Parts: sequence; structure tokens; C-alpha cells
Amino acid sequence: MPKSPDKVYVPALGYHFLTPFYDAVVGATTRERSFKEALIRQARFESGQRVLDLASGTGTLAVWIKRHQPLLDITGVDVDPAVLDIASRKARAANADVRFERAHSHDLPFPAAHFDRIVSSLFFHHLTWPAKLGTAMELFRVLKPGGQLHVADWGRSANLLMRGLFLMIQCLDGFETTRDNVAGRLVELFEQAGFTDVAERQTFSTIYGTMALYRALKSAT
Repeated sequence: MPKSPDKVYVPALGYHFLTPFYDAVVGATTRERSFKEALIRQARFESGQRVLDLASGTGTLAVWIKRHQPLLDITGVDVDPAVLDIASRKARAANADVRFERAHSHDLPFPAAHFDRIVSSLFFHHLTWPAKLGTAMELFRVLKPGGQLHVADWGRSANLLMRGLFLMIQCLDGFETTRDNVAGRLVELFEQAGFTDVAERQTFSTIYGTMALYRALKSAT
């Protein structure tokens, strides 16, 4: 049986009292607009597709996707009710028709082969390897054959400077959960979950380390 989400999730920035500052911190430190807009371009959304934003946080990516392609059916999922409340208010303010639901990443409330695209931003580095794998397998389950997964998260450091800067993220979010990212193991992760044509597509240097964009496909056969 899956554990209660209330007992296992990590709030935005690690602490509940920091949640109201999440958007400002991410925007100022991660080159958020650059990497999220690149992720949107990479996903090549098409009108009428059903899209899941996993660990949607405060809803920024989901709202931007909706603005980019208004005829998408977008659902954002997160386990933290505080960020879901922020996301819902943000979507209403932007007049963006995005649904937000509360669920845990390894136990999604959707049938198999439900989504055409799945996106996720700055989430996998919060998970241990077993939790990463369980989540990736659940994403494989709910993705349609021929569908695509697009992920933005911390990746293998581009150089020694980026590696040194990433130590700040590791001190904040934990060495156990972040070591797979900085070791470049997300490609291996998605391959183990059953995805094909997995690749790191692009990287961005930030003040906290190297941000990487990944693409993975679910075979249509």
C-alpha cells in the first residue's frame, strides 16, 4: 500500500513557511523562464492533446503551456495543498483552464494510457532512487503508446564550477536524493522504467548548478 502523501512529501523549498516565496526564489536562481520555455518548445504540444504536469507546484509551467497552446487538456498534480491553492489562484488570474489535483507521484488517479504528454520540472531530485523508479514506472503506465515524457531537473554538472555550486542544492534538499541527478542517472532511470530514445537534450548553467532537459518516449508498439 502506498504511504500517505501527507507523511512523505517535501514542501516547496523544503519548509512550509517558505512556500509563499517559492516563485520568487525559483525565478531568481534557476533561469526559470529560459529552461521552462525550452521545455515547452521541446515537447512540441499539439492541439487537443491531454497533458499531465507532474509535481506542478505553484502552476507556472502548466499556465505557460496553456498560453502556448490553448487547446490542450492540462492537469497539474501535486501532493502539497498549499502550492495547489497557489496554482489554482494563478490559473484563475491568468484565465487559464487548468485542473489541479492532489495525488502522490507513485499512485496517480488516472487510467493507463491516458496522457499524450507528461512534463515535470524540478521534482525528481527530491526522491530517493526507489521512489524515482516507482514514479517513472507510474508515468510510463499513464502515458499513451507513442506519448512523450519531458523533464527539467538538475543534471550532471557541466564543469567544476557548476559542481561546486550544486553543493548548495544538495545541502538544502539532501545528498541521498540529489546524487542520482548530479551523477547523470536520469537517463538510466527512464530506461529502467521502460522508456525508449531517452536523451538529455539541453543544459543551462545557473547559480545553483546545471539544469538539464530530458526527453523519453513510450514505444507505440
